[in-house]
Amino acid sequence: MEPDPYSWNNLSALFLQADTIQVFSYLLIPFLLFFSALLSGAEKAYFSLPDEMLEHYRHSSNKTDTRVWKLLENPRRTLSTIFFAKSFAYALMLCLVFWFSWQAFNTTPENDSFTVFVAFLLFLALVFLAEILPKVYYTHHPEGLARSLAPFLNFFQKILSPFTGLFLATETAVSRKFNLKMNQSPIEDLQEALDATISEETTSEEKEILRGIVAFGSFSAKQIMRSRTNIVAFDYQLTLPELIPLIEENNYSRVPVFLEDIDTIEGILYMKDLLPHLDAGADFKWQSLLRSPFFVPESKKVGDLLKDFQEMHVHMAIVVDEYGGTSGLVTLEDIIEEIVGDIKDEFDDEDELVYSQPDENTYIFDAKTSLHNFCKITGTQYEKLEEVKGENETLAGLMLELFSRIPRTGAETTLAPYRFKIEAADSKKVITVKVHVNPENNIL
Repeated sequence: MEPDPYSWNNLSALFLQADTIQVFSYLLIPFLLFFSALLSGAEKAYFSLPDEMLEHYRHSSNKTDTRVWKLLENPRRTLSTIFFAKSFAYALMLCLVFWFSWQAFNTTPENDSFTVFVAFLLFLALVFLAEILPKVYYTHHPEGLARSLAPFLNFFQKILSPFTGLFLATETAVSRKFNLKMNQSPIEDLQEALDATISEETTSEEKEILRGIVAFGSFSAKQIMRSRTNIVAFDYQLTLPELIPLIEENNYSRVPVFLEDIDTIEGILYMKDLLPHLDAGADFKWQSLLRSPFFVPESKKVGDLLKDFQEMHVHMAIVVDEYGGTSGLVTLEDIIEEIVGDIKDEFDDEDELVYSQPDENTYIFDAKTSLHNFCKITGTQYEKLEEVKGENETLAGLMLELFSRIPRTGAETTLAPYRFKIEAADSKKVITVKVHVNPENNIL
């Protein structure tokens, strides 16, 4: 009776008789499967990290955290690196599996049924063990794998740079050739769907609300905040008689209080807390009424900030920069206005406008207007300015960026679809800017 070539004894004998290279090849197969599973998990883990963790990595001095942030700075190159690393692993594993199978079971590549059977088993192993399971697991546990694989992915990024560079260059060329939109965000997809469904019967107010809802999640605190130069704040050292005239002058229900300067906010004064003590004398310690301030980074998304407001039952946040200094202030009203438009109350000055509109396509702006509000008013997309604005978030800052100096009154420059003219400026700052929007080049 002939021995069964598929028996376990035959496989064990083959393994024992194999030389060092063969044994290494046999052990390499499970290693490649494990390596592929880690790469699949990394593909999911790196893009499942929460915003708070990304912000931590961005400012961390830890070398591993810095590597993670650098990998995420260029997501296309990182994805390409993972793709090519997995492709090489799969190709090598495929060759080894078939070679091992043909050696173990005394078959030849011409044995179609056996080859198909091995290919099917390999397909199941790759799909479930190297793709589905790691991606499901590391979607909910991304941080550990992201940090562990950062050094290896940096290494592979250097080794595979010829392949990834050629791939990305080809992708860019093909996209430009056929006018394809690369890396279009879900916000842009929703915006296109919205534009396609808006009818002539839709009012302008409804259009603004719908667009505000679509774009709401993409805004950061820095984009909608009131800048530090426009913050009304009270000095901690004031007495109550000195404080009351300032309260009457500004008509705010909540005001930050600073100790030495605007960068050292000690608390928030709620006027309703002060009402029972209006008749108290100069010895009254109104500072004891201060509530703890809520600080948020400039990169905080508006949607997350609204959730924090709801959970913490607060209506105001102090926006701080990377150095801990006060960058601006955001209120619950500012967030709601991103959806429903400007809200006017009984204390708002109707004559105090940030812009005027001489004709349909021409505007005269206060240079302190935020670029976010500028885009809302002119009906253009904020993304158009991101490439040129640098770190600036106001129209005045944009002018300094475009002119590379403090422009003089009458100076003009163009940035399609805009034509800017400095209406008023002094030696220190831009005061007002006249903007003409070319409707033919408008990006909406």
